Amino acid sequence: MRILVTGADGNVGSRLRNALVESGHEAFGTDIGDTDITSFEAIRAKIESIQPELVVHCAALTNVDLCAQQPDLAFRVNAIGTQNVALSCARTGAAMAYISTNEVFDGQHGTPYQEYDTPNPINPYGYSKWVGEQMLREVLPRHYIVRISWLFAHGGTNFLQKIVARAAAGESLSVVTNEVASPTYVEDLIPALAALIQTERYGIYHLANDGYTSRYEFARCILDCYGYKDVPIEPIISAQFPRPSRPPVYSGLLNVIGAHIGVRLRPWRDAVAAFAERERARA
Repeated sequence: MRILVTGADGNVGSRLRNALVESGHEAFGTDIGDTDITSFEAIRAKIESIQPELVVHCAALTNVDLCAQQPDLAFRVNAIGTQNVALSCARTGAAMAYISTNEVFDGQHGTPYQEYDTPNPINPYGYSKWVGEQMLREVLPRHYIVRISWLFAHGGTNFLQKIVARAAAGESLSVVTNEVASPTYVEDLIPALAALIQTERYGIYHLANDGYTSRYEFARCILDCYGYKDVPIEPIISAQFPRPSRPPVYSGLLNVIGAHIGVRLRPWRDAVAAFAERERARA
């Protein structure tokens, strides 16, 4: 299959493009350095020049606090940018897969969210991604909407690396107990996403690692896997950790539709253990 990946320099996009090439696809990549998705003319020209059968749209503004501080920018990148990609796909006959987020939900459900539960975003990041979902659905019938949450990957700096670095430095740790979601290991997401796009079963999917956890329990599991079982963590609530963005309190994702067709990700605790083992091997 001829595939274009946007956001190809990011954690998901770069790994996905490599995986697609290794599995025999003709995969191309684009990122902000060569194509501005907020420009319809720019992304239309890119897609028309490549003529892909599928565009996997990973490009996004994912810094949730920056989105809260600059909601217009978040909307321009995550909503209008997605519409630009979708319209360009419609012009060329390409299908599209859109990477979305658990933050389209308000966190008031009390149980993990299924794919067709009603979104109700409570912060600018979630709103911009939810509008992107709506714009895609309005423009392009052949689409996948893939929601993930609490992505962690090798390289860069994410929650896992920050927790381990603080523990290694002997710094105190305080982590919220009342924010719950489903961690997503990028090395598990990529094969699941690659399998999904082979099915041509379009629709909404939740591709996070199986299960859900609080930030506090997530941090405790991370430290245990790294051999820091004796390092204490102070449990706090989100009101004690002010930040520009207001995350949903309970936004675990339940994979119902993907599991039905055999696309599953292992339990999140197993994924954290695998991440830690690989990080130690890389050290």
